[in-house]
Amino acid sequence: MRLACIHTHTNLCDGKDDVESYCLAAYKKGLASIGFSAHSPITKKTGIVSSWNLREENLQQYLDDVRAAKRRWEGKLKCYLGMEVDYIPGLMGPRDNDYHSMGLDFIIGAAHFVIHKKGKPFTVDDSSENVKEGIKEGFGGDVKAFIKAYFDSVSSMIDAGGFDLLAHPDLVKKNNSVLKIFSEEDNFYREQALEMVLRTAAAAIPAELNTGGMNRKKINDCYPSLWLLKLFRESDVPMVINADAHSAEELDGFYKEACEALIAAGYTETVIFEGRENDRAMWKKVKL
Repeated sequence: MRLACIHTHTNLCDGKDDVESYCLAAYKKGLASIGFSAHSPITKKTGIVSSWNLREENLQQYLDDVRAAKRRWEGKLKCYLGMEVDYIPGLMGPRDNDYHSMGLDFIIGAAHFVIHKKGKPFTVDDSSENVKEGIKEGFGGDVKAFIKAYFDSVSSMIDAGGFDLLAHPDLVKKNNSVLKIFSEEDNFYREQALEMVLRTAAAAIPAELNTGGMNRKKINDCYPSLWLLKLFRESDVPMVINADAHSAEELDGFYKEACEALIAAGYTETVIFEGRENDRAMWKKVKL
């Protein structure tokens, strides 16, 4: 069974290694392919200054570097040019025309930001201290309002479309082991998550089983959690295993555990990206 990774971040955004280091590692690890997915630039569109998004002045270098790698590795390793595009309500999203004019092979849709009641965005996967402060300042400490804002953002992004793969569907849980502010068994939380699953199924796009939180020792399981993964399975949503790698060594990190989670949820196969045809993402089924 040869798997792939199309969720990777180089040193041009918040990763550690360059494009060539990733390609070499993917080849040595025997991956079927590698896809690059820099965090989309956001400052010009939103005014938000971020330490982890691709800076506008680095955009062309990123595109050039990956395209050059695709030529260098042709016949040895499939390389794909993509981007992880943030959905920020009212400001930007994967549907925006500029991303679709870049000649990307794929777009990953991601909701990192929520807009709180004062109109200020903050990221749900920031440090636990900043998330706690964001909930206090923006939602008056109302955790349910915070959770609803997150899942509403994901659902709105799915409805808007323009992307090929849903990123880390329950990213909001990242800091919960530290903050302990909600339970994933709570009916309210599960209702919000189920609505997201149903919208994903209706949009006929795959979601990812993301091992990035495990790679960086932030959580002890994948995004999404097993109970939520079972809901995706019940709704026949295909799953893509991704490492959300921020270094070359993370490329296949915790893939064994990811496969075990898929099997436990009732999946018998995963899918890997196989390029575009007639402007549609093509996915290849791989037996677990």
